Amino acid sequence: MPKLSCLELFTGAGGLAKGLEMAGIQHKAFVEINSDACLTLANNYDEKLIHNTDVRTFNFDQFGHIDIISGGPPCQPFSMGGKHKGNIDQRDMFPYACKAISMCMPQAFIFENVKGLLRKSFNSYFEYIILRLTYPEVNLVKSENWKDHLVKLEKIHTSGKYDGVKYNVIFRLLDAANYGIPQRRERVFIVGIRKDLNIEWSFPQKSHSLDSLLWSQFVGSAYWEKHGIKPLEFEHLDKRIRQRIDQLLKQPTLFPPSSKPWTTVRDQIGELPEPDTTGSFNTEHVLREGARSYPGHTGSYIDMPSKALKAGDHGVPGGENMIRYQDGRIRYYTTFEAKRIQTFPESYRISGSWTESMRQIGNAVPVELGYRIAQSLSKVISCKA
Repeated sequence: MPKLSCLELFTGAGGLAKGLEMAGIQHKAFVEINSDACLTLANNYDEKLIHNTDVRTFNFDQFGHIDIISGGPPCQPFSMGGKHKGNIDQRDMFPYACKAISMCMPQAFIFENVKGLLRKSFNSYFEYIILRLTYPEVNLVKSENWKDHLVKLEKIHTSGKYDGVKYNVIFRLLDAANYGIPQRRERVFIVGIRKDLNIEWSFPQKSHSLDSLLWSQFVGSAYWEKHGIKPLEFEHLDKRIRQRIDQLLKQPTLFPPSSKPWTTVRDQIGELPEPDTTGSFNTEHVLREGARSYPGHTGSYIDMPSKALKAGDHGVPGGENMIRYQDGRIRYYTTFEAKRIQTFPESYRISGSWTESMRQIGNAVPVELGYRIAQSLSKVISCKA
């Protein structure tokens, strides 16, 4: 059976792209405007696939048949930490993601964006995005603004009188930690499947949980025994976690939760040697000095999943990209460690300085999460072929 083909927009460092590749999907092209990210892609893929260009001027119909379109439209317009301009931000690329769907009419699409997209102030625009992806042939004309176009789409949606290509579109806010990623990373995934394919699909079920991790740490002691270290004292935990442990201890059962424990920072990178300034273990495993803690930026505790790695507009936010040990010490993650936190293969090469590399890694979709979604989706599409 031939592999499903994919056109990926806003590829960045290639986290989602790598996940799709692992699911057996064959890439036809990557479209990415950032030159440093394109250098990273060139380290790991055939340069012929890479289009270092602005998606607004890209010719989408040059590839013929495409099975899947994927990507992460820039999140800054909707980010909790950004300027919150949403659709009036010139970096809003959702209209061009919609344009790609309308021109290529793939069997399915996968888009990822920040949690802030679901903010109440963006409700109408998010509804517009979903309806525009649902009815890709109902194009915005020059005399319309997006609000006028939304009214048109709502009327079509409620009338039931539409004979064009239609997608069944669903979305869900996913926390990567619930899928075994060593990171508390909440992101919105939007998936659409062409209606004429008559495919039933739902997002993969959660496989990991906080309760299971706390059980392995504080009801039993399997976690500490696995790592050969002494259990952490309760007083080092925040109030919410202590309360949840108390609830677990009071439950009248001897059986642990059926899910797997969340993966912690220690689980993922704990066996690595301490980094040094020369990168003696690995050229990506270099100690960057100067980490400091301040309110709201205390680092990621080693025996919990990492905070979401981020890439700020003005450099790398220190709090999200630091590791915090049991004794209170903190330091920055190395690029090598950050790749592991985002579940990139160790052989995957990131280009650029530490700051640029961390920006790319922080913007990426965790590879394993991309794989879980893509593998589930490609399975049902292939079964219909």
